[in-house]
Amino acid sequence: MLYDAVIIGTGPAGLSAALNLQIHKKHFLWIGSPALSEKIQKAEKIENYPGLPSVEGGQMAKQFLSQIQEMGISIQNAMVNTIMPMGEYYALMAGNDFYETKTVILATGVTSVGVLPGEEALLGRGVSYCATCDGGLYKGKNIAVISTSARFDHEVSFLAQLAQNVYFFPRYPVDTALGSNIIPMNTKVTGIVGEQKVSAVTCKDGSELPVDGVFCLRDAISLNTLLPGLVLENGHIVVDRTMATNLPGVFAAGDCTGRPYQYSKAAGEGNVAAHSVLHYLHNFQ
Repeated sequence: MLYDAVIIGTGPAGLSAALNLQIHKKHFLWIGSPALSEKIQKAEKIENYPGLPSVEGGQMAKQFLSQIQEMGISIQNAMVNTIMPMGEYYALMAGNDFYETKTVILATGVTSVGVLPGEEALLGRGVSYCATCDGGLYKGKNIAVISTSARFDHEVSFLAQLAQNVYFFPRYPVDTALGSNIIPMNTKVTGIVGEQKVSAVTCKDGSELPVDGVFCLRDAISLNTLLPGLVLENGHIVVDRTMATNLPGVFAAGDCTGRPYQYSKAAGEGNVAAHSVLHYLHNFQ
């Protein structure tokens, strides 16, 4: 199935884009958290959003969710691991799911994703972001798992069913009982080592741990890794006034395009991105 568009991100930019594509009856997929933006949920008070004066973040989120429901729009609860250009269209991997689309709208917000030394160079050669996608490659082997959220604990357990040993580097307190072959590490990974493939991870305590693979389970993926070839400047996606990136059919909106980090700015850019998608689809061969 070839979608007209895939929107990545459920903040105000993604919402604005989704509303406009729904109004124009386009066949699109919206990927992100059904709870919408955590940034909005935690906002104490928002003073400058038109039509919602002095609104608390939780109230704004409820308004957004109500509008989404009224418009009959659904959100695919997933995280996109990679986007691959396929000539006239793009292929996306989100967990075990594979999607094809004519256009992409990146509304990912601003993320502080710290890429480890050696991570990008060894991606696909022992470094992975998806347990269910690549776990089968490490049956009976030793792997390191770096996790930034407890919501990935089920993926850690899944990997433990396959690997001989899982060296677990959580970035949060672990309260639940772990499997017998899940070994909690009381240090941080500082780098990934390997020539043609991963051979070890280096740790903050100065040690080097031999492993066959590394799984980086994070809430976000760096833009460089998500879509190779995307032009960035100071960590933001470079766009023109139509929200077009340097890649044909790829548009971006919201905080990921730069300051100011404002909800009203994000919503406006999402609107522009959606209309640019409509124009692009009109000329799509």
